[in-house]
Amino acid sequence: MRFRSPHTRRSPHARRTALAAVAALALSAWIPATAEAAGAAEAATARPGDVVASAPSAFHPLPGQPTNTKAWKIQYRSTTADGAPNVVSGTVIVPQDGRTGPRPLITYAVGTVGMGDSCAPSNNLPYGTAMEANLIQQYTLRGWAVVVTDYEGLGTPGVHTYTVGPSAGHAVLDAARAATRLPEAGLSADTPVGIMGYSQGGQASGWAAELQGSYAPELKVKGTATGGVPADLMKVADFNNGSYGSGLIFMAAAGQDAAFPELKLDSYLNPAGKVLVGAMKESCVAIDAIAGSFKRISDLTVKNPLAQPDWQARLGQSRLGRTAPAAPVYQYHALGDELIPYAVGRQLRSDWCARGANVEFDTIWVGEHVSGVITHSPEVGNWMADRFAGRSPHPNC
Repeated sequence: MRFRSPHTRRSPHARRTALAAVAALALSAWIPATAEAAGAAEAATARPGDVVASAPSAFHPLPGQPTNTKAWKIQYRSTTADGAPNVVSGTVIVPQDGRTGPRPLITYAVGTVGMGDSCAPSNNLPYGTAMEANLIQQYTLRGWAVVVTDYEGLGTPGVHTYTVGPSAGHAVLDAARAATRLPEAGLSADTPVGIMGYSQGGQASGWAAELQGSYAPELKVKGTATGGVPADLMKVADFNNGSYGSGLIFMAAAGQDAAFPELKLDSYLNPAGKVLVGAMKESCVAIDAIAGSFKRISDLTVKNPLAQPDWQARLGQSRLGRTAPAAPVYQYHALGDELIPYAVGRQLRSDWCARGANVEFDTIWVGEHVSGVITHSPEVGNWMADRFAGRSPHPNC
């Protein structure tokens, strides 16, 4: 194999593509050659959250912008929506601020980045090209460690199980477990944990909050901050059908089909639908959103899968609000959200409150979906800081 001279000029896109390819090769090299032979013995003792592999990485909010942090790319054990073991990748970031005592940990669930492996946060955080890196930096500047999951199938083999709530919730909780088990991070099983996420990350963090009491009760979760939550996928799909956000419907269908192949998405798609969904599986959100916008389900299918009982049942499995989170929740939603209906967020709040959850709900009166996560990030950070400090929350059910 020939490699370019380091002095050869390349476009930024080409450099990022090459770096992602090198990272993927390096990731595959982490697993020892003897791992297959030792598989049976390892499986007997493996736990969700165990670190399978780790390698030094980096964290840059913008290209070349320095941060006083250390980072590691990890692979860790987790669980699919149906309860099978899997392996997920992610990034652990720890401030290098001289702190010697225990520090809090945020397990951070990113919003939609796309379905192609190159979109994975762990492939972009080292180069300053991750969309939410500046938000993550707000928390490292507070002295908090942060672990960012890539979710199932994003950066690891298989198709990303986009919008499959239980899978995402497992990945978020197991990322926290993995961070506390990574010796280099200097964390421990007693580390106080906060769960955060918005949009797709809102669904993932909401599911982590609901699952934590039964799936990861040993984690010292102090609270969950979750915003713009697509709590009911059927209602979100109906809201976006034929609109600006309609591409998200087809991405979600591909994600559900990846988790549950018996749904047979391909059998519902017409030729144009097959081309679009195939491209979405390899692309990032900017391209996917543009390519899929203002299309109706009927434009790309021979029969609407969302009208079928098996699809409705699987989408129903990702609906939030049926279990009260064990720790306090700060939930926020923009009144003018053009992608996730405000009414869906309010219903989730009502469902959680009805089950006895400790919920503080906050309406973002000015703004829309994307701006909500940015403008409200200081309130989110302050709310979580109060939880870490042991101050009483202010539920408004």
